[in-house]
Amino acid sequence: MYTDFTFTIKSTAFDENYRPSNNTRITTNFANLARGERRQENLCNTLRMINNRFNALAHWDNPNADRYSVRLEIVSVNMDIEGNGQTFPTIEVLKTNIVDHETNEYIEGIVGNNFSSYVRDYDFSVLLQDHNRDQPKFSIPDNFGDLHGKIFKYFVNSETYQQNFKKPPVICLSVSDSKIYYRNENQHPVLGFEYQPNESSLTEQYFKKMGLQVRYFMPPNSVAPLAFYFVGDLLNNYTNLELISTISTMETFQKIYRPEIYNANAIAGQCYQPKLKNQDHSVTQIIYDRSERSLLANEQGKFAEEHFIKPYKAVLEQWSAAFT
Repeated sequence: MYTDFTFTIKSTAFDENYRPSNNTRITTNFANLARGERRQENLCNTLRMINNRFNALAHWDNPNADRYSVRLEIVSVNMDIEGNGQTFPTIEVLKTNIVDHETNEYIEGIVGNNFSSYVRDYDFSVLLQDHNRDQPKFSIPDNFGDLHGKIFKYFVNSETYQQNFKKPPVICLSVSDSKIYYRNENQHPVLGFEYQPNESSLTEQYFKKMGLQVRYFMPPNSVAPLAFYFVGDLLNNYTNLELISTISTMETFQKIYRPEIYNANAIAGQCYQPKLKNQDHSVTQIIYDRSERSLLANEQGKFAEEHFIKPYKAVLEQWSAAFT
């Protein structure tokens, strides 16, 4: 049985002319913005917010707050399961790049940032829901997230990844409204104050199976901490400009999608619990459909089940059992 999966990477510029491809999960942050009558206005405003935030954080030798701009690439990863050239859209992430207009230098940023996966949709929207449908108490299925985690680790350690990216990925997510976060004394010049949650979350456990650990930081002039999932040493393996590119990009997305938390009018204090029903917040001028995103996650989970989980069940089980 064929078990040597191979990956191919396609890169697409995320700019004001971006249109989602047929293989892009349309619940993905960047794809959701690029639809509808105001798609181009949405994209221009989003990119402007990212650049303004980047220059505010990279303020040294930048008196007019216009020295840098961020260029974003959508990195789509397809996996060939049987070695016959047929692929499944496995992972989609963002890669940041930085233009220094003073030196005319093009600086590589960080790959990861936003994280999109049909298999994750299957795990959370199909497998987890089916498992708990008739259960009196919420529980997690055996081996939940194992296959997804192994595929991600296999990709990050693959020759394809190593040839295209210099450093391990960093994925940046929102904090959970079901957890309480406590600020500690650790402060980084770019990442800001560190926070620690009162307990582990299902998302943390899921990403741990992908080989990623998590730390929570609230950058300067932010109002809530962000979750940074990474491999190795987050604070020392990445430059300040690399970290700023991730913060400016992902905080912008969160201000659009989670304004109750990331565009709140009150700043997170020593003890912080995010509230998705917080009314004291500002909204951006960028339009998106949050209800549609939730509905589509179910559809996309079923797509993964139909086109990936079921047809390749025997191959995937054999490969997963042998994976080290």
